[in-house]
Amino acid sequence: MADIELIATAAFGLEALVARELRELGYTDLTVETGRVVFRADAAAIPRTNLWLRTAERVLVRVGEFKATTFTELFDQTKALSWTDWLPNDANFPVNGKSVHSKLFSISDCQAIVKKAVVEKMKEKYGGTWLSETGSRYTIEVGMLRDVATLTLDTSGAGLHKRGYRKLVSEAPLRETLAAALISLSFWRPERTLVDPFCGSGTIPIEAALIGLNAAPGLHREFAAEHWPVIPPLLWQRAREEAADMRVRDASFRVLGSDINGEVLSLARHHAEQAGVSEHVAFQTLPMAELRSRKKYGIVICNPPYGERMGEAEDVAGLYQEMGRVFKALDTWSYYILTAHPDFERLFGRPADRRRKLYNGRLLCQLYQYYGPRPPRRPAAEGGEALTEGE
Repeated sequence: MADIELIATAAFGLEALVARELRELGYTDLTVETGRVVFRADAAAIPRTNLWLRTAERVLVRVGEFKATTFTELFDQTKALSWTDWLPNDANFPVNGKSVHSKLFSISDCQAIVKKAVVEKMKEKYGGTWLSETGSRYTIEVGMLRDVATLTLDTSGAGLHKRGYRKLVSEAPLRETLAAALISLSFWRPERTLVDPFCGSGTIPIEAALIGLNAAPGLHREFAAEHWPVIPPLLWQRAREEAADMRVRDASFRVLGSDINGEVLSLARHHAEQAGVSEHVAFQTLPMAELRSRKKYGIVICNPPYGERMGEAEDVAGLYQEMGRVFKALDTWSYYILTAHPDFERLFGRPADRRRKLYNGRLLCQLYQYYGPRPPRRPAAEGGEALTEGE
């Protein structure tokens, strides 16, 4: 399997970040599309990308793609695909589906047709009259988009946002993949102070610490494809050894998180321990109005309340006005603020330098980006690179 077509799925607005991560991993034969990045690689890419991608949702194998406007076309072309290259005779292969702007709009019928086609293909290969489906799980998805069917196998299992460290959750937690995206968009580096004054259960500080340590986010969880015979266990072993070796061992940075709710910070501390980053994050019970720092050229990344619940709108409006006053005092800092509130900039008292549409779950939000001044340059040490003050 030297040339596999893979898909890294992404939330809307994060496709370019996923593409950047793939390029950093060395996968340059890629195409960015809405909601996904398609790339070609060998079988070793399946464990590596599952372990390393921070902002992607899943890694899929694209088994085939074709136009289908009738169920006969869907059945025949599905059956013609190379399913038995991937699925052993005891494979457990449920079929999920979705359909958008297609003549084949019945998702349940599409699922049933694909299931039947794969069963017939498997019988031709392995014989017999029925399949036990007692083996490893190979989730198939049929996606219909404008009459084009895309058939994939899910290598990830649970979504990649499930790093394994957050067993306990607070109310309305921010997904780990989105938190990592916010940090990536800020171009934060460990030498620079980072604060989340609405840290809740700690997702943003923890994801920042993982980035600062160059720690693979999926190192401590399992993936569906780990149980597929077609992918040698040695590939998973090598990918995990590589990830362990690449983690920074002598880092001295610390990310700061604060919240007015002291109880939720106990979850944050627990999650930091589970993620193995507790020595690189510090949590403090602190109202946002009391946020102060003598550090220069720091970064605030936060996901404040949106005021979605009844009776909260007035409180949130006051909070955003207070944020404007508090952040104004941090005049050499940059701020990255995610919210769905339509009037944020007016309440904050300053238009953003840049806005970016992102989805927090199904909720359309804006990432308001405020850029502080560039830190002054330090002279480069002989034989080394120039460092930036405060970074």
